[in-house]
Amino acid sequence: MKKSLIAVSLLAALSTNAFAAEEPEYKKWIAGFVEIYKPDEEKSFNFTSYDPGYGYGVEYGFRGDGQWGGRIEYAKINLESDTALADDTANRIGADAMYFLEDDLLYIFGGIKHINMEQGGNMASLGLGKHFELAENFKLITEAAAYHDFGESWHDVSLKVGLAYAFGAKSGPKPVGDSDQDGVNDTLDQCPNTPIGARVDSKGCSIDSDGDGVLNDIDQCPNTPAGTPVGVKGCSLELDMDQDGVLDNVDKCANTPMTDKVDSDGCSVFEEVEVRETLKVLFGNNSDKIENPDDAKFQEFADFMNRFPNTSTVIEGHASAPGKADYNMSLSLSRAKAVRQLLISKYGINAARITAEGFGETQLLDTSNTVAANKINRRIEAVVTATKKEKVKRN
Repeated sequence: MKKSLIAVSLLAALSTNAFAAEEPEYKKWIAGFVEIYKPDEEKSFNFTSYDPGYGYGVEYGFRGDGQWGGRIEYAKINLESDTALADDTANRIGADAMYFLEDDLLYIFGGIKHINMEQGGNMASLGLGKHFELAENFKLITEAAAYHDFGESWHDVSLKVGLAYAFGAKSGPKPVGDSDQDGVNDTLDQCPNTPIGARVDSKGCSIDSDGDGVLNDIDQCPNTPAGTPVGVKGCSLELDMDQDGVLDNVDKCANTPMTDKVDSDGCSVFEEVEVRETLKVLFGNNSDKIENPDDAKFQEFADFMNRFPNTSTVIEGHASAPGKADYNMSLSLSRAKAVRQLLISKYGINAARITAEGFGETQLLDTSNTVAANKINRRIEAVVTATKKEKVKRN
C-alpha cells in the first residue's frame, strides 16, 4: 500500500510540469456514486474487525481555469463486522484537491477525510480517477483511492463508480496555441509543422535568409553570396561542387557522394561494425564423415575468412547423448578435425588460422534423447567474426 501511495504521489508531481494549463470543458458537477470499501485488515475497535463492504454517496466538484479543481463528498458505507453490532455502517465526509491531466486523460486527487466507524478518525486520501463522457452534460465517474489513517497508520482502499451532471461549460471554442513553437499562433500559421528553432515569416513558414531559393531549415550553407547558383542543400555549385556542405577551398575529399556524412574536411565518415560468418555441419550416427564436402556453405565460410585474413576460428565438435562419454568426446574431436582438414585442403585456408576442439556430449542442443534430438546434437559449429568500416549516411 505504501508503495502505491508513493507511486501516485510521484505521478502527480511529474504531471504538474508535464502539461500546459487549458480551460476545462465544464466548471462544476454534482454526482451520486456507489463504491466498494476495504478497511485495513489490522483495523479493529473493541475487538471488532471489518470485512469489505459497499457504500453510496454524493459529491460536488468544481474546476478552475487551468487543470486544478476540488470537490467535497459524503458517503455512507455498509461494512461487515465479525461481531453482531447493532450498526455496521460508517459515515465518511471530506474534501479533495484535484489535478486534471491534459485532455482530461486522468485526474489525480488528494485530500482529508473524516470517517465514523465504531470510533471516528481522520485520514489522508490519494488516488486516480477519470470522467468518461456519456452525453453532453453527463459523465461516468471511475476512481481508485487509498486512505491513510493519521492515528493508527491503517491503510484502507476503495473503488468508486458514479454518474455526474456537469454544468458551467466555458463559452466559445477552445483557445489555440503555437503547436510548432515558431512564435506564430496556430490560427494564423500556414506552415504548422515548421521545425523547432527555424526562422519563420509572419505566416509561420520558413524563410530563406540568403535568398538562394533554399529554405533555412534545409540550407547547409545559409550564407551563400547573392546570385550564386546553389544545389539542393543550398551550397554553391561553384564553391562546393560535391554539395557536402564543405567549401572546395578546404574540402580534402572533393568528390564525396551526396549520400555520405562528411567531417569538417569534407571526407566520408566511417564507423566500425562487427560482421560474422557461421558454419554448422551435421553428421551421421557414430560417424565423422562429411557427407557433402562440396556444400556451398564451406565456400562461403572460406570466402569470409579470405576477405578478413587476420581472423581465426575454432571448429567445435559435438556428439549426441547415447554411448560412453569418453568415446563421444573422441568422436566429436574427430568430427571437428575432419572439417578443419577440409577447409585447409579443399578451400585453401591457412592451417594456423583453424583449430579443432571436441566437446563430446557436454553441450547438447536438445536433451530429450530422441532420434530427432540425437540428429541435431551430432554436429560441428564454427563462428568467425571481424570488424569492418562502413560509411555513415547523411540524415
